[in-house]
Amino acid sequence: MSKIKLIVGLANTGAEYIATRHNAGAWYLDLLVERYNQSLKEKAKFFGYTARINPSGKEDIYLLVPTTFINLSGKAVSAVATFFRITPEEILVAHDDLDLLPGIAKFKQGGGSGGHNGLKDIINKLGNNNFHRLRIGIGHPGNRNKVTEFVLGKPSASEQKRIKDAIAEAVYCTEVWLKEARLKAINRLHSFKAS
Repeated sequence: MSKIKLIVGLANTGAEYIATRHNAGAWYLDLLVERYNQSLKEKAKFFGYTARINPSGKEDIYLLVPTTFINLSGKAVSAVATFFRITPEEILVAHDDLDLLPGIAKFKQGGGSGGHNGLKDIINKLGNNNFHRLRIGIGHPGNRNKVTEFVLGKPSASEQKRIKDAIAEAVYCTEVWLKEARLKAINRLHSFKAS
């Protein structure tokens, strides 16, 4: 099984988007960076903010929050992957997910984009859908015509708390994956539900 060498948190860039549901992937990456006392720095050639962590003490893992709009995330992901010769199977992409409720997060590998334009662009730019994902539940507005407005809106205080709790658990489980085993991390994360 290949190791994770690049972790990406999807987001729209700009102060007006920071607290919106679509930026859940970046909230996760921010917490991961904080846990390792690192800071994200803008790197123009990678079209994003980057940092490095070394959880296992063996190999650096690159972290990336693209500064392209979310629908163009593949540009940043493919730039980093090409430069460091990272295969899709060595990439973990954290993103908001309409099909999971707030308070739930799940790891997954491969599959389609689920209508997420950021994932769609990454699949197109990599020419491969076999990367890992961290799906962060944000819930669904109940009407597909309201999806755009919903993902670009801010969660309620109670939803925000559940999303943050799920992200904190996901960061812990990411460490379990990187230091111990992927299956152990999956089993733990998939049995978690924030109250």
